[in-house]
Amino acid sequence: MDKYITGLTIKKLREKNKLTQSELGRKLLVSDKTVSKWETGKGYPDITLIEDIANIFKVSITELFQGNIIENDNISANVEKMKFYVCPICGNVITSIGESCVSCHGINLILLEAEVADEKHCIEVSKIEDEYYVRINHEMTKKHYISFIAALSKEKLQFVKLYPEQIAEARFKINGVSKFYYYCNKDGLYSKKARY
Repeated sequence: MDKYITGLTIKKLREKNKLTQSELGRKLLVSDKTVSKWETGKGYPDITLIEDIANIFKVSITELFQGNIIENDNISANVEKMKFYVCPICGNVITSIGESCVSCHGINLILLEAEVADEKHCIEVSKIEDEYYVRINHEMTKKHYISFIAALSKEKLQFVKLYPEQIAEARFKINGVSKFYYYCNKDGLYSKKARY
């Protein structure tokens, strides 16, 4: 644990919650001098207090350790602004419609930034009745493959998980779809606007 980041985070959260060092100390059964040491980087909280500190400030333990406090002002966020995270260990796909602190297998996941498709990651989209048929001409081996394809509208995420040695294709209901996202396990996240 980085005592300086944690100390600054504790101070910031304490002040935001309008607590004095004494008041926070009483809640945690420690002295105000102990809280002061944390905040100035001369010491750090015992590991057994971390969960209590996070609970008092209503933040996650990950936020407390990272010093990155997430504040979502827009609770009714637009699904079209979906954020994607992929675990490099297990391939777990995690999505969020607001700011978040995401971890899997003890690793803090990095928000994926979608790139515009290049020649190796071209997406073909065609309409078939009331659906989009999406195909990506990409190798699908055990070591290099498209992991998922998603279609987003303002209210809905349509998601198809893909696996090695199958065809990289999916069908999505057209209703309101404005963007497609797809993820290559080696090269990252790509997106394309739905203009069909």
